[in-house]
Amino acid sequence: MDTIFLRDLRIRTIVGIWEWERRMPQIVSIDLDMGTDIRRAARSDQIEDTLDYKAVTRRVKALVTDSGFNLIETMAEQIATLIIDEFGVPWVRVAVHKPGAIRGSRDVGVVIERGSRE
Repeated sequence: MDTIFLRDLRIRTIVGIWEWERRMPQIVSIDLDMGTDIRRAARSDQIEDTLDYKAVTRRVKALVTDSGFNLIETMAEQIATLIIDEFGVPWVRVAVHKPGAIRGSRDVGVVIERGSRE
C-alpha cells in the first residue's frame, strides 16, 4: 500500500475543556498519512485517479474549524472517520498536535490509526 501524507496542517479552532480554551481559538496542527494505491494515477497522470489531498484538506479544515471539540482525541477520531468514509481510504493515521497545551512542553498530542493496511 502506498501512502499520501500531509504534514503540519494548521487550523484555528475552539478545542479544550477549560473555560478559557472555550473562549479563545487556538491553533492545532494535523498530520495525515493515508493509505492508497497510486499506480493508476501514476500511469494516467490524472488527479481523478488518485486521492485528492486538496479535497481532503478542505473537508478536514471545515470539520475542525466548525467543531468545538472538548478533546483532541475526539477530533482525531472524527478526522479519521471522515477520511475513511468520504474518500474511501482503507487506512489512515491521524496525529493532532496542540502546541502550548502544557506549560514547559513544546507540543502535546494524540496519534491514532484506523482501518487496515492490507
